[in-house]
Amino acid sequence: MDERYFHSVRLEEDKCKGCTVCIKGCPTEAIRVRDGQANIIEERCIDCGECIRQCPNHAKIAVADSLDDLKKYKYNVALPAPTFMGQFRPDVPPEKILGALIYLGFDEVFEVAQAADYVSAAIREYLKKENLPKPLISSACPAVVRLIQVRFPDLIPHIIPLETPMEIGAKLAKAKIEKDKGLPKEDIGVFFITPCPAKVTAVKEPVAMQESNVDGVIPIDDIYGEILKAIPHVGKESESQATGAGLGWARAGGENTAVGLEEGYLSVDGIQNVINVLEEVEMGKLDDVVYLECLSCPGGCIAGPLTVENKFISRVRIGKLADKQKKPFEPEDDLDQLIEEGFFSGQEKITPRPIMQLDSDISKAIKLMAELETTLEDLPGIDCGSCGAPTCRALAEDIVKGLALETDCVIKLREKVHELAKEMLDLSEKVPHAMGKKSNGNRGGKDEVE
Repeated sequence: MDERYFHSVRLEEDKCKGCTVCIKGCPTEAIRVRDGQANIIEERCIDCGECIRQCPNHAKIAVADSLDDLKKYKYNVALPAPTFMGQFRPDVPPEKILGALIYLGFDEVFEVAQAADYVSAAIREYLKKENLPKPLISSACPAVVRLIQVRFPDLIPHIIPLETPMEIGAKLAKAKIEKDKGLPKEDIGVFFITPCPAKVTAVKEPVAMQESNVDGVIPIDDIYGEILKAIPHVGKESESQATGAGLGWARAGGENTAVGLEEGYLSVDGIQNVINVLEEVEMGKLDDVVYLECLSCPGGCIAGPLTVENKFISRVRIGKLADKQKKPFEPEDDLDQLIEEGFFSGQEKITPRPIMQLDSDISKAIKLMAELETTLEDLPGIDCGSCGAPTCRALAEDIVKGLALETDCVIKLREKVHELAKEMLDLSEKVPHAMGKKSNGNRGGKDEVE
């Protein structure tokens, strides 16, 4: 593990079969298969979880916190993502789900959907400013933010400088408990219930702040079974405070709906679709779009790799819950004052994330780039992945960096073997001069001196 980066996504080597399935789905070409094992290039990984979703051997996992970590704090708050509510059958009301969290050891629940209403209002207000870059890009999906850092650094100014509902939920919850319970922040543990590993990384190694407001992250698929066991033992004492608009953030397009723009908005989901749209933005083709909602997972957070329910079923359930909870957003705090105080603003600027360079010396890097292009021209260009790299260009890059050989390409290897076999055949038909005569194979039996 590279000490410069924290990653939630990890490889379980004993389960990896070296099948190369994961290398094709990685949006930043962060995976190579070498010596029969997948290897994650730390500086390229954005923890989107696509490899977790695609690995047939379950060799990719997300490292996160657990319920045991509640012991570190005197007072614990659960922050369930809006997606969490879509994981359960329709006959299980939100109140019982929230009550189950209390049953498992949390002292209080603050739904991230509540914070999503606050953030929606902050976005609406921010979009009133003049001379904003177009389109502004949502900061809600940490995998997309890291994707921009790695692959589209010129688009960093387009990311809206507001904190996510997860962070705002943690800030609101801690402020409320400090006021109501008189507890210091260090005694309060806030745990986000996450649908994806990117959120784990966003807490352990935040992008636009020194330290996250969240103290721990528990995957939905880790806690789901315990919730099911607890539900029969709880009543309906924990009433849901989420609005339909806040819950809608779980689905693609839900953020735009909650913000309430009448025109000039666009929603895109699925990491490859996001890449395609960001390429359009980079080329200046979408300057008529005011706000761009980008979600790494297909369908939105309902399809996070750490969820348990089918995304189509979850989408319908969230939709029905949102329709039932169409109550208006009534903030407990002075929203205008919070906005004026910068409560929603990111603490630091987002910076480009350095990825693998050909060389730190620019002159050497230029020479290596020329060598890379020459190497690439000699490769077949079919991007089969059999070499362990996702594309021929990725293999060419590895070759010039000394991390791979040209013969890692099976086609080039076959050519080399064919050339070697032909050379060996030619050599087998030759005899050194010192050995004298050699039969020329004439039927007359005459020999010629070589």
